[in-house]
Amino acid sequence: MLGTIVNTLSIIVGSLIGLFFRGGIPEKYSKTIMHAIGLAVILIGLKTALKSDAILTVIVSLAAGSFIGELLRIEDRLEQLGQWIGRRFSKDDGKVVSKGFVFASLLYCVGAMAIVGSLESGLSGNHQTLFAKSILDGIGSVIFASTLGVGVLFSAASVFIYQGLITVTASSIKQLLVPEVVAQMSAVGGLLILAIGINLLEIKKIKIGNMLPAIFLPLAYQGFQSLYDLL
Repeated sequence: MLGTIVNTLSIIVGSLIGLFFRGGIPEKYSKTIMHAIGLAVILIGLKTALKSDAILTVIVSLAAGSFIGELLRIEDRLEQLGQWIGRRFSKDDGKVVSKGFVFASLLYCVGAMAIVGSLESGLSGNHQTLFAKSILDGIGSVIFASTLGVGVLFSAASVFIYQGLITVTASSIKQLLVPEVVAQMSAVGGLLILAIGINLLEIKKIKIGNMLPAIFLPLAYQGFQSLYDLL
């Protein structure tokens, strides 16, 4: 859990620094900065998405995962949580806080570094990937919090719970984590990161939260396949 704890603290520290500068950045600059970040996020998503050649598995995972996410109303629940946080801890409109919370939570959780780093941390005690992610997330939090506000700070809790769960359960699913499955999970996560970039550019509002289950469907498929081979 050391890597996840360090990652969580880096987001908190970065967000606090960003909030300190929040009032000093004019809105027109903030908007241009967010669009620039959106372009960079799209590039990161594309590079990650191309790590797997199992296109059919990625497509099926996205479709089935989105269906599951819509049933569970994950996006709505994230936004409701963000709005509740906004009403409790900020004088701003709850929707403003919710935007920062949902955006940062998704960006920090769906990437390959979050998945692979948490697995490495749980399986071998190697925290180097999460340490590297901590630096990136900390720097990102300074920028995001200065433009999106206090909601980014509370995304640290999402990272702690999400990566912590992957870390503590990694040993029990070790036999399923073949390189192909990890690559497929990373590819799905990369496409979701790309979608975050599209949202930042205000091209189209995509319900990324409802697609989150798609990341873990390649792992579930591998589990069913292994069970089938045993029967």
